[in-house]
Amino acid sequence: MIARYGFQDVGDVSVFYREAGPADAPVILLLHGFPSASHMFRDLIPLLADRFRLIAPDLPGFGQTKAPPRGMFDYTFDELADVIEGFTDAMGLDRYALYVFDYGAPVGLRLATRHPERVSAIVSQNGNAYLDGFSDEWGSWEAYWREPSAENREACRPSLSPQTIREWQYGTGADPRRLSPDGYELDIAYMSRPGAEEIQLDLILDYRSNVALYPSFQAYFRAHRPPLLAVWGRHDPAFVPAGAEAYRRDLPDAEIHLLDAGHFALETHATEIADLMRGFLAKLG
Repeated sequence: MIARYGFQDVGDVSVFYREAGPADAPVILLLHGFPSASHMFRDLIPLLADRFRLIAPDLPGFGQTKAPPRGMFDYTFDELADVIEGFTDAMGLDRYALYVFDYGAPVGLRLATRHPERVSAIVSQNGNAYLDGFSDEWGSWEAYWREPSAENREACRPSLSPQTIREWQYGTGADPRRLSPDGYELDIAYMSRPGAEEIQLDLILDYRSNVALYPSFQAYFRAHRPPLLAVWGRHDPAFVPAGAEAYRRDLPDAEIHLLDAGHFALETHATEIADLMRGFLAKLG
């Protein structure tokens, strides 16, 4: 099925999104991660569009979404969630399954805690909600959270380099025979735009707000018991498999699948993830 593309204004932000599937089908809201955009779902969307309406927006500061510059817009996770909440309202999305990955997890879980009645299910693909999921590779980020000095900000800048994106974020644990360059080369191009690195460094600092909300996210799981599927690249250098297993602490019926993949599991395992999603969502009726 051919994807459709558009922009939806939410205040001063023009949210770019891609969409496919029947207008009256069950909705899956796909929220991308760092340093990517909705193009990360380019292989998954066609595999599910016969049965679902899939909608994937670009977060402010990412991809093709047009947002005000720093100083006129606060690049924080609360603000990203506010924009995506406004996007769902403008698109008339009053019931949807959430697919969350990386940065998309704290954005999507903010939506879920604000409007639990809207969320039919959650698919977490390397999207953390527990401290258990952190690897030992977060040192420079954690130092910046503790002391947001100029020096510690600069120490985080290598996280945004082409080499880090290509080799660490995409390449670690991924079968090179299955890893297309399309995803990481586009992410590198987006990161090279004027002002992009400073926006990302602002978000790196604010990531500490997500960790502070983990207890609230976990309380939401216990109170509302959303059906949850975790599909996790087991070789992710940032979010380790313990982060997937931790969901069972508050959601004992959660489905957990560890794939022979890295952080960007969709780049190499889109078909496997689509099959798991079909089986999982079919159980919900």
